[in-house]
Amino acid sequence: MANITRVDPFDDIFRGFFVRPVDFNSAQTQPPSIKMDVKEQDDNYLVHAELPGVKKEDIHVVVDGNQVSISAETKQEKEVKEGDRVLRSERYFGKVSRSFQLERDIDDSKAAAKFNDGVLELTLPKRTASPNKRLNID
Repeated sequence: MANITRVDPFDDIFRGFFVRPVDFNSAQTQPPSIKMDVKEQDDNYLVHAELPGVKKEDIHVVVDGNQVSISAETKQEKEVKEGDRVLRSERYFGKVSRSFQLERDIDDSKAAAKFNDGVLELTLPKRTASPNKRLNID
């Protein structure tokens, strides 16, 4: 006697769909954040922020008291050659920013920034606290 098996062609399609659903929204919903390390030394703060693919001219750092804001923009270069076809693009193009607060105010006149190999290095000297001044009452 012959064994007969019924095969449904849609069975594999639906089984695969429910086992590993298709991600229709494969693009990132929010921009990546700037990854960084902040170290405190005796008289300053040292910040290393990763900004891969960013040009030095497109980085902006603002220091206001003890608040530090870093923003950058990566721009997509339009270099499409004849016959090339993009199969997948995972790199982020656009603006990223990050703000953080430090324990003490920064002396912005002595602050320094360097950018090398995709890493922004900030040296942020702590503002020396002036001793309390006693006011004379007239």
